[in-house]
Amino acid sequence: MLRFELKDHHRENRVINDRLIFAAIFAGILFAVVMIRLTVLQVFEYEHFNALSDRNRVDFEPLVPQRGLIYDRNGVVLAENIPVFSLELVPEKVIDVDITLQELQLLLALTDDEVAEIQQQIKHQRRFKEVVVRQRLTEQEVAKFSVNRHRFPGLEVVGRLIRHYPHGALFAHTIGYVGRINEKDQQRIDEKNYKGTQYIGKTGVERFYEDSLHGQVGYQQVETNVQGRMVREITNTPSVSGQDLFLHLDINLQRVAAQALSEFNGSIIALDPRTGGVLAMISKPDFNPNEFITGISRKSYAVLRDSMDRPLFDRALRGHYPPGSTLKPFIALAGLEMGIVNESSSTFCPGWYSLPGKEDHRYRCWKKQGHGKVDFITSMAQSCDVYFYDLANTMGIDRLHGFLDLFGFGRRTGIDVPSESRGLSPSRQWKRNARNQVWYPGETLISGIGQGFNQMTPIQLAHATATLAMRGESISPRVVRATRDTGQTELKLLPIERLETLPIIDSRNWQATVDAMVEVVHGKRGTARKVGKDLTFKVAGKTGTAQVFSIKQDEEYDAETLDKRLHDHALFIAFAPVEDPEFVVVVIAENGGGGSKTAAPIARKMIDQYFGIIPNE
Repeated sequence: MLRFELKDHHRENRVINDRLIFAAIFAGILFAVVMIRLTVLQVFEYEHFNALSDRNRVDFEPLVPQRGLIYDRNGVVLAENIPVFSLELVPEKVIDVDITLQELQLLLALTDDEVAEIQQQIKHQRRFKEVVVRQRLTEQEVAKFSVNRHRFPGLEVVGRLIRHYPHGALFAHTIGYVGRINEKDQQRIDEKNYKGTQYIGKTGVERFYEDSLHGQVGYQQVETNVQGRMVREITNTPSVSGQDLFLHLDINLQRVAAQALSEFNGSIIALDPRTGGVLAMISKPDFNPNEFITGISRKSYAVLRDSMDRPLFDRALRGHYPPGSTLKPFIALAGLEMGIVNESSSTFCPGWYSLPGKEDHRYRCWKKQGHGKVDFITSMAQSCDVYFYDLANTMGIDRLHGFLDLFGFGRRTGIDVPSESRGLSPSRQWKRNARNQVWYPGETLISGIGQGFNQMTPIQLAHATATLAMRGESISPRVVRATRDTGQTELKLLPIERLETLPIIDSRNWQATVDAMVEVVHGKRGTARKVGKDLTFKVAGKTGTAQVFSIKQDEEYDAETLDKRLHDHALFIAFAPVEDPEFVVVVIAENGGGGSKTAAPIARKMIDQYFGIIPNE
């Protein structure tokens, strides 16, 4: 009889033991992993998770510093901060941004342009950063939103201070304006110090002195409940407000300049040659900087951007103008220094000048019938072009360029406002490099009367005139005079930026040049003799008329038949008193015609205002 084993107890025991061992090992591994993880969490990552836990009940809020104020030299506020209510949105706290904006559009009558701008901001900013939905809410809008607030999680009405320019367009180009921080701005700022800050200086003094005006951000650590509302304050590091700035600018002088130039586009600059302080600086046309603070509409910006008059363009620092005859005092001084002419050197002016061997081509004087025999003084007083054609031809363009370079023509002055242009003081080397062309003798002649390739900025002309007034002492122009720390009354005067003194060999050359400029204003035949009328002190000046386009040999300039934009530019430079200069003024009236007719009377108004002269009616 056969026997069969139904169970293999030894094999079953071995399988069970293997499973138990495997289970024990697996359980041991799991236990070890859990213990290791607990150790990491409790020991190595404790601070991290403790911080995350605290964030559920503790929050850090930035305390935005108050932006420094800007005053003129008399203590008049030019840039201030005013309180407003704004509606702000935090994208990461909003469930559906698009639906929320649609509902807000109905509630607050947001325009399509406003919604598009908000969407752009959300797209280009981090989601935890506030986005301004609308600035300057009215009381009715605040009330309307408050009633419906439960429908808009992630939105809050916030009270903030925003920038305001109480004098509107009067200082638009010089002081500039602030605007919302964009991606480009974020590359030049310390993000930690700009937590909660929405605006930054974009142009003018506001941009140049951004670090001083902004201040230091503070922080407030608060405990919050489950709804995110503050329960108590834990710690508080107060912010430090920005410094106040006090300018050299005089609001009364600025107003006179704006009113005097109102009919023309152009620029007026007034300096104190002793310090380089900018007393007035006008660029016309101008614009209202308040429109840019909370975001100018596309339509309004397009009007400014596309205007033929270019109101956004700062003519004082970036405008390129041929200086015309206002360059003659500097050329005359160069002639004296190089020994080419002296005070008694004379030339006969028949009304034209020709280069030797090229008598068929005549370079005309502004006075068609000529001035006759003129010497150093009378050539300046009557602005005889022929005298300066001859002087420039003898001097040569390279020596002329080298001397003008001493006065800073063709170089930035270093003024404490951004975006200054270099202008252009031509030379043989410049033309070769820039245009790959040779220099012609005729170009030297017209450079000698401030035409041709010469392109100077108003600030360069003002700086050069101040250097001439100070007999070679060159001082960089400055808009800001002093700063003041928060809570302090004492002003910290900024140092005067003295440049190198010009290396003039003979000091008598300064006096001869100044005497010639005095004759322009006080001489019987001076082109600006009306400026010196009834003054108790002497003024040194020079008129200038710069052509906008070239006139052919057989053509005549007829202003009545020309478009207004083709009329000559009118220029005038002056300083006073001659014996102890304290006031320099430069006037450029675009398409204003003659310098003696248009620019010189404007300068007289500036002189009257500065010296407190009441003009006779």
